[in-house]
Amino acid sequence: MSRAPAQAPVFAGSIPQIYDKYLVPLIFEPYAVDLGQRLVSLPLTNVLELACGTGAVTRRLAMALPENVFIIATDLSQPMLDHAAAVGTSRPVEWRQADALQLPFDKASFDAVVCQFGVMFFPDRARAYAEVRRVLRSGGVFLFNVWDRIEENEFTHVIHQTLAGVFPDDPPSFIARVPHGYHDTATIRRDLSSGGFSEQPVIQTVTARSRAASARIPAMAFCQGTPIRNEIEARDPARLEAATDAAAIALAARFGRAAVDGKIQAHVVGVGA
Repeated sequence: MSRAPAQAPVFAGSIPQIYDKYLVPLIFEPYAVDLGQRLVSLPLTNVLELACGTGAVTRRLAMALPENVFIIATDLSQPMLDHAAAVGTSRPVEWRQADALQLPFDKASFDAVVCQFGVMFFPDRARAYAEVRRVLRSGGVFLFNVWDRIEENEFTHVIHQTLAGVFPDDPPSFIARVPHGYHDTATIRRDLSSGGFSEQPVIQTVTARSRAASARIPAMAFCQGTPIRNEIEARDPARLEAATDAAAIALAARFGRAAVDGKIQAHVVGVGA
């Protein structure tokens, strides 16, 4: 079966709510804490966050950083921003829609730019990095993370394999192609250099655990709370629940029918301006 070229991932409809309820605590929260802790000791006056999603890192930054540090959280998706703003933070931040490839900020405006699991979605990463470099002050830092290979992330890998079995003639590819498609550290270094970062980035591989009360939770999180849902519904809207059920059954077979616990792994990248 042939299909039109993949479009930009869509985070709309009920995806932001399901994403925040299930996916954030499942895989994003441990790395949000990690990124927040890495910034605490730095002398900061203002921070820009890119691709903030539903605000997992934003909430951590608002709690971890002194109140006099101004935070601007941006995302391309207005529905994700709307949900993030509705959930709110422990202190005021500015929510703003922005395209990472054309940031609406002046040169040398920020002490730090942060992005949690967002650079994989940028259609031109070198251009996005050049924009980050432009808005960073001299001596500032760009801190971001990306998922490692899908095989190093157990729940994700099982769901990816399961959906390939549900749709054998046209397997959904988003999960491997985008979130787990930018794990090569040599490529990351090259893209940063192309974007104008002359310093060598520090890249650390950080392993954590993903835990949920049942296998149904990660199945819901991925199949209905990410653009995987768009791929499933593009193939057959009536099979969303069946695909979610198949993922839950596969996860339970691998990790147990009660609480589940799986490995997650990501690269954390820091580079100075």
